[in-house]
Amino acid sequence: MKPISDHIKENLDVLFVGFNPSIMSSETGHHFANPTNRFWSILYKAGITDRKYMPTEDYKLLEIGYGFTNIVARPTKSAQEITSDEYRSGKEQLKAKITKYRPKIVCFVGKGVYQEYSGRKNVRWGKQSDSLIPDVVDFVAPSSSGLVRMSIDEISNIYSELPKLLGKVK
Repeated sequence: MKPISDHIKENLDVLFVGFNPSIMSSETGHHFANPTNRFWSILYKAGITDRKYMPTEDYKLLEIGYGFTNIVARPTKSAQEITSDEYRSGKEQLKAKITKYRPKIVCFVGKGVYQEYSGRKNVRWGKQSDSLIPDVVDFVAPSSSGLVRMSIDEISNIYSELPKLLGKVK
């Protein structure tokens, strides 16, 4: 399995950070490509995008200010397969990307992603009180995986805070 390319550039409005690519993402070369992943529906329902994009259009979101990366590049069937060493290395690489590209907001797609990145145990949904990289807002949202036992409406409601927050930080 091969890693997938980041979709990232300087001064993005939001950089979405996942755990790592799925097998399907590795095979297709696109972020959030698994058909059971609700990511694209969540973005639309939350008012982040004006329509439901397909995983094959992930690169198009760069044009509207949104980018994608992962804390670990190696594709796996599940995040449980990621090693501690991969998280340690990935955390440093992610900090370097955020420092270099300076997105306004980093949205961690899953509490566990943020916990690995920040080293914090107690994490709440939404904007974090302080960020690891100065002048970049850390935002934690539920994973969009079909394994998450929250309804799509509950998850979309949390993601809908992103456009409001973006209006405050722009």
